[in-house]
Amino acid sequence: MKTFREIPAHELEAHSLTDEMNRYGYELIRGLLPRDALNLLLEEITQILSKAGWLLPDCDPIERMANSGAACGDPDPVFKRVYEEIFSLESLHAFAHLPELRETMVRLAGEQLFVHPKPIVRLIFPNYERLVIHAHQDHQSIAGDAESFTAWIPLHDCPAELGPLQILEASHHYGLQEADPVTGYVSMETARGDDWVGGPINAGDVLIFHSLTVHAASPNISNQLRISMDCRFQNYGRALNPSTLVFPGSSGGGRTWEKTYANWHSDELKYYWKRLPLQFKPSKAELRDLAQTAELPEMRARYARILSQLEAQMPE
Repeated sequence: MKTFREIPAHELEAHSLTDEMNRYGYELIRGLLPRDALNLLLEEITQILSKAGWLLPDCDPIERMANSGAACGDPDPVFKRVYEEIFSLESLHAFAHLPELRETMVRLAGEQLFVHPKPIVRLIFPNYERLVIHAHQDHQSIAGDAESFTAWIPLHDCPAELGPLQILEASHHYGLQEADPVTGYVSMETARGDDWVGGPINAGDVLIFHSLTVHAASPNISNQLRISMDCRFQNYGRALNPSTLVFPGSSGGGRTWEKTYANWHSDELKYYWKRLPLQFKPSKAELRDLAQTAELPEMRARYARILSQLEAQMPE
């Protein structure tokens, strides 16, 4: 496998990020993010994981030494409980708005930068096959306008044995590729693109890729949890999937923004998207129609939940 092309953060001004993204479908920027912010967030997350028994009790939580007997992942109920506590961290949501990250993403998405409000935290136990992220394209799940970007950010140094991402160069040129209809996975052997590239990604580095770029994680064969974030961005002048703002899989006592915000100290980032002139795809009118006409009952219920939550947040 070829190694990543990379750009040192101090040389960013000498590069056209748009041209390089258009050509390769990704860019790895070394040393972009401040280590102190990474360390603070990592400490908060590992304290939660330690209390949950996911880490070995005789080791410093920041070392992320995994308790193999606690291995779990979505949709396990124990995983969901721990993940919800992490998702509610104010520092997690603020991280996606770090100036260094925003300024870089403006160069790709434009001045009308929209930070998707649901960052994803990857909590990957070692030697746990069910958690391996196989090749896929983010646009399969993000939908909306394809011109969006993911920033993959490890919260600690991520050498090969911890399972950093791999990228299929120039695969974004081929649109949505053939994928398993259930999992959304794309075959690494038949995916269209140039070469697979990879290598270690360290704390402070950011791997940015297009929503149509095929990518996969290598397996975590270490004895530590791998903890990383997916932050997503686009221009808010482009169509946005409304499920980005709500919790379409949630009902009853599930996740809500009110629960997420319950212990936050600042109101600055609460519902920040309400201040933006967003364009939805599907629109509210289309959601109303889909809630009545979608072929499968579970999809009709999903569209109805999206519409209900969206109208509660952003009434006409």
